[in-house]
Amino acid sequence: MTTPNKTPPGADPKQLERTGTVREIGSQAVWSLSSCKPGFGVDQLRDDNLETYWQSDGSQPHLVNIQFRRKTTVKTLCIYADYKSDESYTPSKISVRVGNNFHNLQEIRQLELVEPSGWIHVPLTDTQKKPIRTFMIQIAVLANHQNGRDTHMRQIKVYTPVEESSIGKFPRCTTIDFMMYRSIR
Repeated sequence: MTTPNKTPPGADPKQLERTGTVREIGSQAVWSLSSCKPGFGVDQLRDDNLETYWQSDGSQPHLVNIQFRRKTTVKTLCIYADYKSDESYTPSKISVRVGNNFHNLQEIRQLELVEPSGWIHVPLTDTQKKPIRTFMIQIAVLANHQNGRDTHMRQIKVYTPVEESSIGKFPRCTTIDFMMYRSIR
């Protein structure tokens, strides 16, 4: 059982992106859910709005499946949960699994959340502390606070490390002005 890296309330994982060391790759994946109430699905989970959420509709475990088209390096998973807003819908026990497909998923993290409020940063590393390479990530909500049945998750972000250029090393561009021009489209 591991404890996630908690950030101060309100700490945004986009601050990680501003350092230039990681980028969000959730848009490159196909997302699916074990169940959802109408109007509370993947779109709300990925809309960058902390007021909207995915709400499950069924028995536990509640699953979020993130599938990539090719083997992808993943460094960090960020989950936004808010006990004050969601109470018994807030996850209290989460399992993070990775693999090539649904049939060979391996649990790499199990988290116990105690009244979370804000972003929870979950490092996805192997035994040598290197980012994992995977086709699929599955987040399983195993239990909720107050023995709640359905769950709410407000946002999930998936981050990959930014690799050094093969041309040579360039200084990190961390200001917004520089980041606008750091890549060729």
